[in-house]
Amino acid sequence: MATPNLQHTATRQRLLDAAGEVFAERGFRAATVRAICLRAGANIAAVNYHFHDKQGLYTAVFGYAHECAVVRHPINVGSPQVQDPQSRLRAFIKGFLMRILDQGRPAWHGKLMAREMVEPTGALDELVEKAIRPQFLQLSGIIRELVGDLDETDMRRASISVVCQCLFYHQARSVITRLFPALLMDVSELEALTGHIAAFTIAGLAAVYPPRARGRARAGVHR
Repeated sequence: MATPNLQHTATRQRLLDAAGEVFAERGFRAATVRAICLRAGANIAAVNYHFHDKQGLYTAVFGYAHECAVVRHPINVGSPQVQDPQSRLRAFIKGFLMRILDQGRPAWHGKLMAREMVEPTGALDELVEKAIRPQFLQLSGIIRELVGDLDETDMRRASISVVCQCLFYHQARSVITRLFPALLMDVSELEALTGHIAAFTIAGLAAVYPPRARGRARAGVHR
């Protein structure tokens, strides 16, 4: 017979999984604690015990989905002390692609994030501060090593450009699969895509921010 602690842990996990599915299907506002508990085979009091309320459960689900992705595909791949910035950029891109295109993760992970982007809640604020901003700063640091110091605007645009190249393959997946039905996002394709985005980024940075042009870029020539 399971001990009380194990029972509590199992109940909490069932609630997270069930809540992820319900929130992804209905969105935060339309989802109900009753529907989540029914799917999890738990009573409503269990939500109050583990998460305090619906908002607490939703925030926990968001954090859980992110933790699952990071455990499967860690953010910090390799050692910055021994890797050149080109290799670290490639590692960053590969990890990012693996997390957002992982076909082994529960389907609700991607749906939940897509809904949150359309109807943001406080959970997104917390995720940005705890997870997304640190990753963005890491990427900006890699770009700084590649091209030197840029002003805040140029650094923001350069970093976002890298992220957008990756996100496109997730956000437009339904279009891509219709354009190229034979395309499989398997390990081989992800490796090739990583190389392409990294090479495209490095060449683009060198073209837009060559050493002699950086002063003029700050003055507005490249705006």
